[in-house]
Amino acid sequence: MAHTFRFLDDIAMADLAFEAGGESLQDVFQGATDALIHAMADPQTVGTAWQQVIEREEEDPASLLFDWLSDLVYWKDAAGVVFHRSEVRLAQRKDGSWSLHGAVYGEQVKVAKQELRADIKGVTKHLYRLAREGDGWTVRVVLDV
Repeated sequence: MAHTFRFLDDIAMADLAFEAGGESLQDVFQGATDALIHAMADPQTVGTAWQQVIEREEEDPASLLFDWLSDLVYWKDAAGVVFHRSEVRLAQRKDGSWSLHGAVYGEQVKVAKQELRADIKGVTKHLYRLAREGDGWTVRVVLDV
């Protein structure tokens, strides 16, 4: 899998924005997930004692990605964790809908040990866009901080 992400400083002044891309939808989902994880904390400073499996289904891949990223923000707050890594498996079903099986690994917030970054409050619809571009896919996401 080859995916990329980059933070966009000139998109949202009070918020945090990023673009993620990849050759496939699977790649762009992983890139967007990695961007969100890196926005919260340096994953190299976070352990893996905590795990959460998340499964979702949606008709539209853009809605699926939005909901998946929102789930990660929810678990950050509900469990008081930051993340080290994720696994995302995306599949299109025979009826055209999409399913996602994901897992995130992290640990409770430990201010003395972890390099914490932004406290993400939510994923916004502002400028949100998932699109096929050339030979790949891109997504633009603005996070409320």
